[in-house]
Amino acid sequence: MSSDENHLPPHEPSRKRGGLALHIGPRKKATSSNPLVLHGRHFGRTVFALCNYPALLTSGILRLEELQDIPVEDYPADVRREHRVFMELVDSYPGLLERLTNGEEEDIILVGELLGKGASGARGDDTKTLKSAVLEWLVPRGQVVIPPLSRNIKSDRGFNHEVTGALLCPAGLDWSNAETKQGLKSGEIAVRGDQWPMFLYAGNIYDPEEPWKGLLRSEILIFGFKHVFTSPSSVDREPKATRSGNAYLHGMKSVTKASLAYIATQVRFSLSSSSVFSRTDTITDSDNFYHSILDLLEDPDENEEVADLMMWWTRRVFPNSSSSQRSISKNSALSKIREKRAILQERATAGAT
Repeated sequence: MSSDENHLPPHEPSRKRGGLALHIGPRKKATSSNPLVLHGRHFGRTVFALCNYPALLTSGILRLEELQDIPVEDYPADVRREHRVFMELVDSYPGLLERLTNGEEEDIILVGELLGKGASGARGDDTKTLKSAVLEWLVPRGQVVIPPLSRNIKSDRGFNHEVTGALLCPAGLDWSNAETKQGLKSGEIAVRGDQWPMFLYAGNIYDPEEPWKGLLRSEILIFGFKHVFTSPSSVDREPKATRSGNAYLHGMKSVTKASLAYIATQVRFSLSSSSVFSRTDTITDSDNFYHSILDLLEDPDENEEVADLMMWWTRRVFPNSSSSQRSISKNSALSKIREKRAILQERATAGAT
């Protein structure tokens, strides 16, 4: 990697800020080895997937000036999230904030385009590989999908197939009901992105009285996550990968809320009959689906359930990194040390008052 890869390439004369800046293509062909492109690949998978990066950076820089007079709490929820994503982005790439604040307008747009190229490239790669891989996870190992599904053509998936239809059937609807099945297949029953499918639930079982039970803990989600982040072969019990996975390459040691929403979105699309992933596709409604899951995972009122869920995921995907967070065995020497320390601290606090 050359020493000047962290410097922006030459740019064209200034352009006016506006709608044009959000649609123009890269001024210089960005290679996959460009550090901003590589950063965009991981950032899109783990922090925010469906994002217009030039707009995010432009708005973020302007908002930094506004925040000198207006606290971020006064902004609407969607703007607060956007600003959080912006701050995570500039904090995760050394020198980026200085480059953006001191650079010209076209520099900001170009950086956004490079990051966006990485994010969209990773999304496209994952969409392509999961299209075929997901077929191995539809039924228990050793069984076959009947009728068979094509690896390259998706028109027979979605509600057009018994297996994928059952997995995509919205929780609360009965796929075994002939009228419901026909309505979903014909499109008479429209499915919005916030109507979550059965495959999100462990064992594909949804309890309307306990909607959190088993949510986002299904085997097919675990397979999808491992396929993307730790290597396709790590889906098997005995990993056979000979090269480092995406998580290792980027120092990822825990499952993030956005990465979970991203994988759920990718698996849902791979099961569908749609051939092209698009944020504006009203049939798959992927944008709404992704945001609805992220909304739940970032809801402060759901902190207890979410914390338990994220711990559950990290222990399954990154067991070694979560060892320090595991519960301590009762009556162990470590538990006795912790108990004694807690008693001493409590006495010290009481004595100070």
